[in-house]
Amino acid sequence: MKTVLMVAEKPSLAQSIAKILSRGSMSSRKGLNGTCSVYEYPGTFAGQPVRFKMTSVCGHVMTLDFLGKYNKWDKVDPAELFSQAPTEKKEANPKLNMVKFLQVEGRGCDCIVLWLDCDKEGENICFEVLDAVLPVMNQAHGGEQTVFRARFSSITDTDICAAMARLGEPDHNEALSVDARQELDLRIGCAFTRFQTKYFQGKYGNLDSSLISFGPCQTPTLGFCVERHDKIQSFKPETYWVLQAKVDVDKDRSLLLDWDRVRVFDREIAQMFLNMTKLEKEAQVEATSRKEKAKQRPLALNTVEMLRVASSALGMGPQHAMQTAERLYTQGYISYPRTETTHYPESFDLKGPLRQQANHPYWADTVKRLLAAGINRPRKGHDAGDHPPITPMKAATEAELGGEAWRLYEYITRHFIATVSHDCKYLQSSVSFRIGPERFTCTGKTVISPGFTEIMPWQSVPLEESLPTCQKGDTLAVAEVKLLEKQTSPPDYLTEAELITLMEKHGIGTDASIPVHINNICQRNYVVVESGRRLKPTNLGIVLVHGYYKIDAELVLPTIRSAVEKQLNLIAQGRADFRQVLGHTLDVFKRKFHYFVDSIAGMDELMEVSFSPLAATGKPLSRCGKCHRFMKYIQAKPSRLHCSHCDETYTLPQNGTIKLYKELRCPLDDFELVLWSSGSRGKSYPLCPYCSNHPPFRDMKKGTGCNECTHPSCQHSLSMLGIGQCVGCESGVLVLDPTSGPKWRVACNRCHVLAHCFENAHRVRVSAETCASCEAALLDVDFNKAKSPLPGDGTQHTGCIFCDPIFQELVELKHAASCHPMHRGPGRRQGRGRGRGRRPAGKPGPRRPKDKMSALAAYFV
Repeated sequence: MKTVLMVAEKPSLAQSIAKILSRGSMSSRKGLNGTCSVYEYPGTFAGQPVRFKMTSVCGHVMTLDFLGKYNKWDKVDPAELFSQAPTEKKEANPKLNMVKFLQVEGRGCDCIVLWLDCDKEGENICFEVLDAVLPVMNQAHGGEQTVFRARFSSITDTDICAAMARLGEPDHNEALSVDARQELDLRIGCAFTRFQTKYFQGKYGNLDSSLISFGPCQTPTLGFCVERHDKIQSFKPETYWVLQAKVDVDKDRSLLLDWDRVRVFDREIAQMFLNMTKLEKEAQVEATSRKEKAKQRPLALNTVEMLRVASSALGMGPQHAMQTAERLYTQGYISYPRTETTHYPESFDLKGPLRQQANHPYWADTVKRLLAAGINRPRKGHDAGDHPPITPMKAATEAELGGEAWRLYEYITRHFIATVSHDCKYLQSSVSFRIGPERFTCTGKTVISPGFTEIMPWQSVPLEESLPTCQKGDTLAVAEVKLLEKQTSPPDYLTEAELITLMEKHGIGTDASIPVHINNICQRNYVVVESGRRLKPTNLGIVLVHGYYKIDAELVLPTIRSAVEKQLNLIAQGRADFRQVLGHTLDVFKRKFHYFVDSIAGMDELMEVSFSPLAATGKPLSRCGKCHRFMKYIQAKPSRLHCSHCDETYTLPQNGTIKLYKELRCPLDDFELVLWSSGSRGKSYPLCPYCSNHPPFRDMKKGTGCNECTHPSCQHSLSMLGIGQCVGCESGVLVLDPTSGPKWRVACNRCHVLAHCFENAHRVRVSAETCASCEAALLDVDFNKAKSPLPGDGTQHTGCIFCDPIFQELVELKHAASCHPMHRGPGRRQGRGRGRGRRPAGKPGPRRPKDKMSALAAYFV
C-alpha cells in the first residue's frame, strides 16, 4: 500500500484538515520535534487504497542568511554584502529540527500533497518542504506525478474536500519572487543598517535605539509619517470669517443657514457682506429641492480594509489584528485573511455562509429577512486573482471567542452581511434662501430604507432636523446675522489606517507585510503610537528621514520600492527573469549605498543638532583597563560604556540594569567588572567590558559574561562557578550566582532556566569535587544556625544539587522548558558529563533519583 504525506503550514491547520478528510477516524502521535503532530488514516488516492500521513511545519522551514564571517559586523565592509557575500538557506528555527522531522516522516512515502497557505509565501514554503522531503521519498516510476498542491480559501468541509478533488502543482515562479524579495531585503537592509548603526552609535549617546535600521519598505513607511509631521510643523494658521444666519420657522423653532460663499479671508470684505445683510428683516425662499439618494453598501472585505477598520474603529494595531485574523482562520471561523480581492466570483456560494448566521442572537432577524426576500449580489469590486474576500465561515459567540478575537470576528461578519444587503436610501431636502444680496442654504436628510446600515449602524445616515415645507417666494423672519471669526487648523498626525491607505496606494509592501513594516518603525523607536492610534515620529525618525532626503531622496520616497514590487510581481507571473531583476536592483542600491557613505556628513550635521556626543552622555561608572580613568555608562539603548580618553566604546548586555561589581578587576586586562541584572528575582552575572567585546578564548562568544568565560583560575569564571548541564537546554551550564546571597540563585548561562535555593544560607561555594552519580560539581553550603534545615542542628553540608535529598527540598526551579538529562532514565544520555568534565565513553547515564529533586527537572514538562 502506498503512503501519501500531506503537509500544512501550522499544527492546528493539519489537525483540522485531517479531521475533515478522515471524517474523524484517525490516529495521532507527536513528531520527533515535539511540536508537530502526525495524523494517520486509510483512504483512497488516485483510485488506489493508500495510507495518509498528515502533519505540518511552523511557517517557513528555512531562512536566508549570510555565510560565516559575513555575519560579523566588525570583519566585513557592508559594501561587500551587495554582491560578494555568499548566502545560504538555514533552518528558520533550529530548535524545531524541522528538516530532520520532515525527512523522518517523508522517508518511504510515495506522494506528497502540500496544504500550505495559498499565497506567495505559501508557495515558497512548498519548495522548502520539497527540498527536505523529495530526496528521501520513493522514486516515481514512469514519470508519474508525485507532488501535488491543494488550493483552498477556508477550513470548511466543502472547501477542503473540493481542494482534495482538484489538486494541482506548486507555482515555482511565485516561490522565486519570494526568494528575490528575501535576498533584496537581506542584502540592502543589512548593508545600510550596519553602516549607519556603527557610524551613529559610535558618535552619539542618546539615540535610544539599539539598531539604526534601514529597510526598502520600512524606510518609505517612516517617510510617510515624517512627511505629515513636516506639514504640521510648517503649517501657519490663517484667519477667516464666516457669515452665519438664523431664521425663525415659528415661535419655538429656528434654522441655522449655511453661507453659499462658505468663508472669506479678508476681514473688510466679510464686514461689508455683514453690513449688506444684517439690516434685512426677511429671508426669501429662492428654490427648494427633494432628491432620493442612496448610500452604497460596502465592497467585499479584503486584508487592507480589515486592517484599516481594526486600527481606526477597534483600536487594534495592524500586526495584532493580522495575528488575530490568522487564529480565526486556523480555527475555521473565517476564510483566508490575506487577500487583495474585493469581488466575489459568480460561482461563490453566498447563501452558505449567510445561513450559518441565521440563528445568531445579534443578527438572526436581519439574516432571516435577507434569506427570505433574496440576497442582493455584492458590488463588483477588484479581482486580484488570489483568494475570495474575507468571509465568516461559521457562527461564533463572544463567550466562544472572547475579547479582541470576538470584536474582529463581529466586524467581519457584519461587513459580509452588509455586502449582500441593499443600499441605504434616504431623501435629501434643501432650501435656498436670499437675505439681501447674499444666498444661504439649509439641508436635511430623512431615511427611507436603512438597508445595510441596519447591520452596520455606525454607517447610518445621521439624524438631522427636518426642514419646514416651503415654496419658492415664501419668506421667513431673520432672527440673526453675525460674523464668526475662525482659523484654519493643521492636519493631525497620520493614523495607522491612513498610513495603510498610503502604503497600498504607493505599492509599499503586500497585504501580508504591511503590518510588519508598521510594527518595525514602532519597535525601532522611529515613531510612537499616541491616542487614536496616531503615529508621531520621534527625533531619531525625523532626523533619519530628513537625512535621506538631503543625501538621496529616492531612499525614502515610495517610487523606487514600488517599481521593485512591480518587478517582483512580474517574476511571480513568469514574465521576468529572477536573476536579472535581482542583479539590476542590487546594482542600483549598491551605487546608492556608495553615494550614501560618501555623503554621510550631510545626515551627521542633522544628528549633531538633535543628539549629544558620546563624551557628553552618561555617568561615570567603572575604570578603563587601558588608561585607568572612569568610563561613562550610557543607559539609552543600546546601553554601553564609553571611555572618552581612549575613545573606545564597549557594548553591554541589554534589557537589564548595570552597576559596578565591588570594584573588582579582570585578571586579564585590568578592566573593572560590572554586574548585569534582570531584577531582584531574576538572573545576574558579572562581566568584563573588554572581554565581553573582545573574547579572550576561542570558545567564548562576543557579548557574554564571566559565567561563560573559561579562564582556569579567575574566581568569577565558568570554570570556578559552573555546576552542571542545564535542565532546559542542550548547550547551557548551570552557574552559581555569587552575588545573590542570602537569596541564592543558580542560573543557566545560555537560556532562561533559574533556580532559587538555600535561602538565608551564610555562604555557598562550588566545590572542586564532583557527584559520583551525575558528575555535577558539589556545593559547600553554610546555613544559618537558627534556620538550618540540616538534622541535629548542623550548619554545614556538601552535596549535589541534582542528587542530594537534602538539597532537593531547598531548590525551586523557574522558566524550565524540558527535562534535565539527569532525569530521563538510565543509559539515555552518554558522552557528555554533567559539569566541567566529560563522562568516559560508554559510561551509562546517571540513575533516576526517586526523591523530590525530580521536580526540578520535571518542572513545566
